[in-house]
Amino acid sequence: MIKTKKQGNLIIISGTTCAGKGTVIKKILENHNDIVLSISYTSRPKRENEIDGVDYYFVNSEEFEAKIANGDFLEYAKVQYGSYYGTPKAEIIEQLNTGKDVILEIDVQGAKQIKELFPETVLIFIMAPSMEEVKRRIKMRGDENNEQIISRFKTAYNEINQINNYNYVVVNDDLQEAVKKVEAILISEKLRVDRIEEMFVENQEEIIHEFLIDKELTNSEITVE
Repeated sequence: MIKTKKQGNLIIISGTTCAGKGTVIKKILENHNDIVLSISYTSRPKRENEIDGVDYYFVNSEEFEAKIANGDFLEYAKVQYGSYYGTPKAEIIEQLNTGKDVILEIDVQGAKQIKELFPETVLIFIMAPSMEEVKRRIKMRGDENNEQIISRFKTAYNEINQINNYNYVVVNDDLQEAVKKVEAILISEKLRVDRIEEMFVENQEEIIHEFLIDKELTNSEITVE
């Protein structure tokens, strides 16, 4: 009999801009109630359609910096336009200890920081089918100027150059197939040998003895018939 570790898996999902990683994650969470999404903190202003505590925990820069000083983040970064983003430590450790898998949707730099702290972290990179498709999706959004579009495009190229640091790469050319591939990865990670906490092997002599008794009974039944 095998007893697996109760500890959940820490899963990082990154990807290029407009690769659809957020949609993939949403589908994963809909399909699995034993997987949770870590909610990040940010100092950027809340957008009209966002909900505090659901999309992000929204705090001002002073509150964020106080949390940095207190060691409340697994990782954090100050990104373009001067906004902070950070991954909370206590909430994630609590969820992992209950046996739930925790997904983090963060960039390649944050992934690198967390991998150094937790080497067992599972890293999955979501890609669009091509950079041409990335460009098309960026333009379709229509909410950024040319300078911002170019910046996103350059960032996407830089991120792709980091995929060797990841365990898995999934191309999101079909949403349902991409979701299935990520789910298959999560299942395979649960079945890894290093997740076995204990293995109970019954006494060899007792097994052989019981086998011989069963065999004698079977032969006896055949003879009587």
